[in-house]
Amino acid sequence: MEPPTRSAIQTPVQGGEKLDIKDVSLTATFASLYAILVVVLAPISFGPVQLRVADCLIPLAALFGWPIVAGVTIGCFLGNAYYWIGVYDVVFGPIANLTAASVIFLLRKRRLLGCVVGALPIGFIVGGYLWLFFPPPDFPGLSLPPWIAMIVSITVSSLIAVAVIGYSLLNVLSRPNIIEPLKARGLRVVTEN
Repeated sequence: MEPPTRSAIQTPVQGGEKLDIKDVSLTATFASLYAILVVVLAPISFGPVQLRVADCLIPLAALFGWPIVAGVTIGCFLGNAYYWIGVYDVVFGPIANLTAASVIFLLRKRRLLGCVVGALPIGFIVGGYLWLFFPPPDFPGLSLPPWIAMIVSITVSSLIAVAVIGYSLLNVLSRPNIIEPLKARGLRVVTEN
């Protein structure tokens, strides 16, 4: 018996497009990886001053496309649901990741700009509700309303995770000696065209 061909592992979906099992697998892999990083690094993944290291996966949407957008969204939902702090976090955290990853994917021709702009929705969305659950950080010399202080704190941490760590990870994984073997094994890489 011969192994199944590539067309045999595709399933038709609405509109005649094919749902590729490799894209589904990539989505599941990144959802799991994101959720695991959130759970394992929970002490620094939550709170008014945080560094959600899992957010460094979001810029990979510029390289691998919509499977990463879906993966980091689902992974955020799973991680936030595991460390339940409220329905706002479980709903709006994944929306922030969906927005950030989509922005980075759409700006993939200008990766650094995409990562910086993509980090901002996380800061504004998550910071916009997180002050309801945690006292905001105190900025010496500034008297900021709680929600603004939280937006500033989360935006700074998001810029570090997405625009510094994530952008660096994206550049490393984009190197030909890393990406070519992945492509040779059938992994679809988003082209800049």
